[in-house]
Amino acid sequence: MAVLLTDQNAPDVAPTTEEARQRLRGRSPGQLAWRRFRRDKTGLVSGVVVLFFFVVGLGAPLISLLYGKDPYTPYATPENGLLTNTGFPVKPNGGISGQFWFGIEPHTGRDVFMVLIYGIRTSLLISLAVVLATTIIGTVLGITAGYLGGRSDYLISRVTDTLLSVPSTLFILAFMPVAWAGYMAAGEEVPVWVRAGSIIGLLTLFGWTRNARLLRGQTFSLREREFIEAAKVTGAGTRRIIFRELLPNLWTPVLVLVTLDLPSYVTAEAALSFLGVGITAPTPDWGVMVQNGAGLISSDITYLAFPGFAMIIFVLAFNLLGDSVRDALDPKGNR
Repeated sequence: MAVLLTDQNAPDVAPTTEEARQRLRGRSPGQLAWRRFRRDKTGLVSGVVVLFFFVVGLGAPLISLLYGKDPYTPYATPENGLLTNTGFPVKPNGGISGQFWFGIEPHTGRDVFMVLIYGIRTSLLISLAVVLATTIIGTVLGITAGYLGGRSDYLISRVTDTLLSVPSTLFILAFMPVAWAGYMAAGEEVPVWVRAGSIIGLLTLFGWTRNARLLRGQTFSLREREFIEAAKVTGAGTRRIIFRELLPNLWTPVLVLVTLDLPSYVTAEAALSFLGVGITAPTPDWGVMVQNGAGLISSDITYLAFPGFAMIIFVLAFNLLGDSVRDALDPKGNR
């Protein structure tokens, strides 16, 4: 009898606590990916760092309001004793003080902290626009080439191969002055929106090719799967198969591409500005700051240190985040 009572009271029924029910409840692929990502401390720290940069960049106007300065006003001049007659900060370490947290920009007298904050904003906005454009174009053309095949695949692949064979940096360096010739001939300064639009357009022109080639290969492998054949048998059209069957199964490589592309476009935009075919002063930009700092490295290395370290930390954090996202979404892949 004792044995019978023990068997009747044994916990052979479903758990009643909420925690136990959660353990037994099925999880979606997104929940599983998030669970794997939370276990990756490197990914979490990198995500916090990246989020910090985005908050700072997008919240630059609010920070300017709270800080009490803007990135354009020359707060230091030889007349108020903060700059020497040669245009360098009087105080050591680039003029860092309680009034100027990151020091004073040589020659212009602007606040380096605000120039850096708005420089983050400029680089991020341009890079986000390029990533959005390359992702959309690359995804559409890659899926189209992979699913339709035939002439569509041949045409898209030949265009992709042609653009990949062109040295993009040299092409941009040569093309930018031609695109701005009308303004230069009139003796006018090229507007900031024209410079930004030119950078976005040319980086997009050469940037979508990698996305398209990768997604084309992924689509080739998916279009022969059973669920695609089942959709065809049920009479689904091409549009339905692409948007309801193929695209949901391609979000993982698309998301990984976004996390890996954004830091590369940040550095590409900064490099173009450094080479003189991107954003120019007085518009705040990481590349412009590095360009100015490189010319002052012998006399004031402090000015170069802030944009240099900021760019290194952002790119490193975003690359580590991209690796963590890839591992979370594809647990069978190898690092």
